[in-house]
Amino acid sequence: MNIIITGASKGIGKELSKLMSGSPDNSVLIISRAANALKSIKEDSTNENVSYIANDLNHLVKSPEKLLKMVSGHFSHVDILINNAGYLVRSAFGELSASDEELMINTNFLTPARFMRIVLPLLGRGSHVVNIGSMAGYQGSSKYPGLALYGAAKAGLASLTEALAAEYADEGIKFNCLSIGAVQTEMFETAFPGFKAPLDAEQMAKFVAWFALNGQKYFNGKILPVAVTNPG
Repeated sequence: MNIIITGASKGIGKELSKLMSGSPDNSVLIISRAANALKSIKEDSTNENVSYIANDLNHLVKSPEKLLKMVSGHFSHVDILINNAGYLVRSAFGELSASDEELMINTNFLTPARFMRIVLPLLGRGSHVVNIGSMAGYQGSSKYPGLALYGAAKAGLASLTEALAAEYADEGIKFNCLSIGAVQTEMFETAFPGFKAPLDAEQMAKFVAWFALNGQKYFNGKILPVAVTNPG
């Protein structure tokens, strides 16, 4: 399997990278700004099947042809794409700075949307795109002050997932979104300081890895809540 994971330097993304590279049958391309963290993941891989792009994906997607060439340099086709990168600033809606607003919308919605479009030529029948959403953007879930724009951006990603599944059904490309709840990561601690989540990043990564490899057999165009507690 040829697998791409964004936001791979820490949290769930880092644990996913380690899990996916644990199989010698996989080749894993990880993307993040944190070059040292990516290098460490590559060096720790016993199967020598990890490569990386150390750059800010928000910037990379502004040069589509260049980015496609970079990815194509690693893979001729992509079996699994996991859009895991995210960014959160907890702030009252009326007090958000323009820069934080733009960064949240880009990282959580526009950039994964653009990245999916850029790598479409490498996706084909049987490919599975897994977008990592959030319970903050899951319709009908509990909402919390300070997370309005973050949740709205993740809701946009979820809606796009449904639309793309319909648009590319004939090509056999599957799109699903996991709306993840409480997991003890840096981002969760920013959103809910002092709250102890029931799962850690490794535990959630195990589920995401299984879903990325198998979920397309059962789901397409689905927004699936993955939460065992509230907040989630």
